[in-house]
Amino acid sequence: MSKLDLIATATFGLESVVAEEVKQLGYEDVRIENGRVEFSGDELAICRSNLWLRVADRVRLKVGEFKATTFDELFEKTKALPWTDFLPGNAEFPVEGKSVKSTLFSVSDCQAIVKKAVVESMKKKHKVTWFPEDGPLFKIEVALLKDVATLTIDTSGPGLHKRGYRTLIGDAPLKETLAAAMLMLAKWYPDVALIDPFCGSGTIPIEAALMGRNIAPGLNRDFSCSNWPWISPATWAKAREEARDAVRQDKPEYIMGTDIDERVLKVARRNAEQAGVSDDIHFQCLPVSEISTKRKYGKIICNPPYGERIGERDDVAKLYKEMAKTFRQLDTWSYYILTAHPAFEKLFGKPASKRRKLYNGRMEVQYYQYYGPRPPRINRPTE
Repeated sequence: MSKLDLIATATFGLESVVAEEVKQLGYEDVRIENGRVEFSGDELAICRSNLWLRVADRVRLKVGEFKATTFDELFEKTKALPWTDFLPGNAEFPVEGKSVKSTLFSVSDCQAIVKKAVVESMKKKHKVTWFPEDGPLFKIEVALLKDVATLTIDTSGPGLHKRGYRTLIGDAPLKETLAAAMLMLAKWYPDVALIDPFCGSGTIPIEAALMGRNIAPGLNRDFSCSNWPWISPATWAKAREEARDAVRQDKPEYIMGTDIDERVLKVARRNAEQAGVSDDIHFQCLPVSEISTKRKYGKIICNPPYGERIGERDDVAKLYKEMAKTFRQLDTWSYYILTAHPAFEKLFGKPASKRRKLYNGRMEVQYYQYYGPRPPRINRPTE
């Protein structure tokens, strides 16, 4: 297949970050919509994007898009799409759906109609009346937005945040995709020192180490499309060989993760070992008030407690004031703080240079960015 329409789904607020990632993979025909980035590519593009995208939630193959305001219209237009180009006769093809501001608001009915339409489409080619669905998985989604139906097939399987290294997690885990986004939005580079004073199970330092070593986040996992018959083993082998060849041997400048809980730091060390970057990160049990460094420039990137529970609010207010005192002693550093606390800037005692609305799961959060003085210019090699 020479050209496929692909969609990298993204958490709201991170579409532009995902679009930049897609462009860095070499795909220039990029269109940004709410919650998704569309681009064109071939079978190799499916492999590369699943292996390399750090911030996207998943990669979908778009089969078709059309307006539908009646169930008959949804059925006939779905049936007319080229399903047999993608689904083999033994494909397992469950249908999931969603509907927003659309005439066809019953998701269960839309799912049933799409399933029936796909079956009717496949009957013509395979000349059978029943499909065993005991082969590779092709999960179909019908998404209706303002009466426009988009029909896609999920290529990823488990979400792309599941890198495979986090077999153990802390109490309030930060998704790997959001951690990677925080690093990218902070314009962190491996030649810049990094400290996360609330590292928990180590997600931000580990994502930084993976970026610093240029290790593809999906290199050690499989995807739904890994077993699709029309993506050849040779295509997958090429994509994975490219990823292995791209790994850098040089360590990042300095990555440190600290936390006050030695138990959770054991989890972080184990996760870093699973990710293959344990030698690139220094974990230490320290309260934020004791953090210091002799390094002249660097970045603090962190996800501190938010104080959602009533009993925690006073403790969190005190913590933010301690953060302010400690961070300001590092007066040539920049710091980037993710929190949902509505009074963060007041407690921190300083307005951010910039703030950006993001989502941690379903929770709206703000990414507060405080810029330090610009360090001496560094000529970085082109990625």
